[in-house]
Amino acid sequence: MDWFKLSLQLNKFPIKRAQQTLEKIQNIPETDYAEYQRRRRNAILDYHIQHNSFYGEFFNWDGFDDWQHVPIMKKSDLQQPLKDRLSSTYNTKTAYVGKTSGSSGHPFIFAKNRFAHALSWAGFQDRYHWYGIDLNKSLQARFYGIPLDFYGNIQERLKDRISLRRRFNIFDLSEKKMEEFLQRFRKSNFSYLNGYTSAIVLFARFLKDKGIILKELCPSLKICIVTSERLFEKDKQLIEASLGVPVINEYGASEVGLIAFEDTENHWIVNSEDLYIEILDENDQILPYGEEGRVVITSLYNKAHPMIRYDIGDIGCLSTKSTLKKPILDKLIGRTNDIARLPDGKVVPGLTFYYVTKTIIEDNGNIKEFVIIQTKTDEFHINYVSENELTTEQKARIMDAVKIYVGDNLVIVFERKDILKRSRSGKLKQFTSQIS
Repeated sequence: MDWFKLSLQLNKFPIKRAQQTLEKIQNIPETDYAEYQRRRRNAILDYHIQHNSFYGEFFNWDGFDDWQHVPIMKKSDLQQPLKDRLSSTYNTKTAYVGKTSGSSGHPFIFAKNRFAHALSWAGFQDRYHWYGIDLNKSLQARFYGIPLDFYGNIQERLKDRISLRRRFNIFDLSEKKMEEFLQRFRKSNFSYLNGYTSAIVLFARFLKDKGIILKELCPSLKICIVTSERLFEKDKQLIEASLGVPVINEYGASEVGLIAFEDTENHWIVNSEDLYIEILDENDQILPYGEEGRVVITSLYNKAHPMIRYDIGDIGCLSTKSTLKKPILDKLIGRTNDIARLPDGKVVPGLTFYYVTKTIIEDNGNIKEFVIIQTKTDEFHINYVSENELTTEQKARIMDAVKIYVGDNLVIVFERKDILKRSRSGKLKQFTSQIS
């Protein structure tokens, strides 16, 4: 049974058509690839000018003559009700709707038409095949968080079961919990690990301290895929030594899908099939290969919601060995998260706060930016920029979420700011621990 394909089909995502389209794109010769990208860019631009009033006003189009004249979309531009940003040809029932993690400090709700979403998954499946991983058959050890409310938890576990994923809950990464992880690996034929970098690094340190190589306990393991956070070379070496399998770097974002994936020769291959990637300087000028700048993405098939010249908030550099068909990401800066250590000894990855931020991602655009800072083992500051002060009720909801996802008896200090301090690269770091 092809469980992965079945789960997409049950949700009306045309995965078979998406796989056929992906194959056709991959068969386009390098000599014709510039024309393919030009046609797709112009087609998606024309579509949103005709069918999306939000984008029509954003672009203020009076005649298209040069791609570089297309305005850059910031995350802050998208912080308004989704209904105001949807194309007239779609609604929330006919499109896939999701939420960004807010890892850059700019959370928002987005939409993708079902074909575009299926095409993203076809891309993931194609890359996983590079390493002998079949999403229809290979069992995944999933190091992610999970909703803890009853219905959200049941829904996520059902999706995991259908998609051959077994969840390792990273809300608690204490030694006792990781001992339980070990027992699961002893009893199951996992093909690969997939999850947040910081959580897998902690597990790798635990294995190292125990003198254990995971593959010796679970011989079916082939690879480990890390995502959502920056992977440092020393951490990669630690993971590979402790797990006994290669570590693969994945770069993606929920609103656009797969951005880049590391191949068997350690090249970070950029997804050029359904995305168009540009590196821009501070004046929005396109930089040549080898120069570092802002990563700007155009989703070539998303008709439900415009993601056109979208500044994702990361700094990167394309290799001088890149071609239009095969761009290679040489460097990526950003998405580094700290770890929270609590008074009871519990260790929580910074991305745990993704599940807290869900409680303040309301589809009204009130919260513009936020950061969370741990100042003491039991004290966290939530600094935010908003149109209106958070109400007592909203703060209570956040406190409840912190209690559920992070821990009890914690002090939460809310501070509304006019602006938030940024790093030299211009990014906001969503979570920072000041505890040594």
